[in-house]
Amino acid sequence: MGGARRVTLNDVAAASGVSRATVSFVLNDDPRQTISAATRERVKGAARDLGYVPHGIARALREGSSRIVVLNIDWGLEGNYSRSYVRGLDDELAAHDHVLLVRHGHSAPHSTQQVLDTIAPRAVLRFAEAYLSGHEPDEEDWRNGFAAHAALQIRYLASRGHSRMAMALPGDDTPLTDLRLRFARATTDRLGLPPLIPFAVPRPRDAGTAAVRAFLAAHEEVTAVAAFDDDIALRTLTALLDLGLSVPFDMAVIGYDDTEYGALVTPALTTVHIDAEAHGRLAARVALGLDPGGLTRAPGRVIERGSA
Repeated sequence: MGGARRVTLNDVAAASGVSRATVSFVLNDDPRQTISAATRERVKGAARDLGYVPHGIARALREGSSRIVVLNIDWGLEGNYSRSYVRGLDDELAAHDHVLLVRHGHSAPHSTQQVLDTIAPRAVLRFAEAYLSGHEPDEEDWRNGFAAHAALQIRYLASRGHSRMAMALPGDDTPLTDLRLRFARATTDRLGLPPLIPFAVPRPRDAGTAAVRAFLAAHEEVTAVAAFDDDIALRTLTALLDLGLSVPFDMAVIGYDDTEYGALVTPALTTVHIDAEAHGRLAARVALGLDPGGLTRAPGRVIERGSA
């Protein structure tokens, strides 16, 4: 059984007693046409009553692009940063009559071109590109940007009396991994602490436990681990418990990005929480060519639990 027939410009014209062209001029707010306020209100009222929705393809042809913004995300959506970023981006786009389309996973150039050819998006964004740009941070970034958030782990562990620290990383190096490690090492330098020691904690569980065992055997002086994210922190925490060590008494562990799983383990995971809604809203405004001012970024903060 077919769905309800789509309401057209002709329907709105018939209901408001004007021509189809007049309806088009009114609904597109064409500044070149002189149409009385009464007629404009009659047309808009008829469109509301009938539930008229502009045809996306026709509008894209008229405006040169659709009102769709595409977001490419190459890595997970489990953390609080990504969830709040997408929420802010989506809300800001909706406030300006645009729709967000999220593409998750690595996007090959030809598939991205297919998207461009099919829907003519207003913009194609890379997830958190401005935040994760890898630039040399200025003092503002050290106060409230990516550098500051990376530093939160180290500063927290230092405040708990730890001076010999390690950083647990994924098994594969990425630009983001290198950036996080660089900011963390810069923080130990700023605090006058011994150099941060990196090591990888791979999957599966047995491999992660073996990696942690080998690392501890070579670095008995380390008393705390700052992890690349909560996933790596949970791998590290599990490995330590498998080795019969007590967390945080034998080894403290702090995660990053506050996924929901960290609160479900014992001991619960201490982590860094980042609210990125303002980052998403800023990306939306830049994509639409709007004034980016007036947005206040919430500072990152440590969620204190039992692991550090």
